[in-house]
Amino acid sequence: MNEKIHEIEDFKNRNYVLTNRFEAGKILGLMLKPKYDHIEDGIILAIPSGGVPVGIKVKEILGLPLDLMIVRKLQIPGNREAGFGAMTLDGMVFYNKILLAELQLSQAQIDAEKKRVSEELEKRNLLFRGGRPLPDLTGKKVILVDDGLASGFTMLASIAMVKKVKASEIIMAVPTAPQGTIRRVLPEVDEVYIPNIRNTRFFAVAEAYQNWYDLSKEEVLEILNTH
Repeated sequence: MNEKIHEIEDFKNRNYVLTNRFEAGKILGLMLKPKYDHIEDGIILAIPSGGVPVGIKVKEILGLPLDLMIVRKLQIPGNREAGFGAMTLDGMVFYNKILLAELQLSQAQIDAEKKRVSEELEKRNLLFRGGRPLPDLTGKKVILVDDGLASGFTMLASIAMVKKVKASEIIMAVPTAPQGTIRRVLPEVDEVYIPNIRNTRFFAVAEAYQNWYDLSKEEVLEILNTH
């Protein structure tokens, strides 16, 4: 295993090893603690929606400031769960080119989804962050947190946005991910913390959790307001 990757061997290739997102965040926080506990130049950026409860627990354990990385997948028409890429708040787009070639979407379909996502990003930034710009990350050690990776393109978009604003170190911390996606993202980050790595033919983030459901915007706001 690459020395940049930190995992829990007992969790490898196992389903339902995490109770919920809060427990996943606690596990991640304890993995990160030896190196990143109360560091002066650190910040956690959680990806809504699912990354928020994970990030909250990481924040509590590490004692670092928490903010949100507003980024969204570009959904395949007619399929809310799957995406053909991802888009950042400032308009950067990352395509899954292999999948996009298979889908044979028209340029009009792609442009319509980009427009929809751009509007959704603005709304989410206003709702969750009061419309603020990204904090100054120059020279910061940024810990990017989500509740898991599938294709990884949402994380790649987040990483690109952090690189653009000159962070000094990028640490990816997610509870679960497939081996292939880790290989895709690994060259773009300095450290990777993933307790549950799965090298299986079929992968779903939800299969790492005993208690899994999509968080509503109202639930995300409640978590942010009560922690």
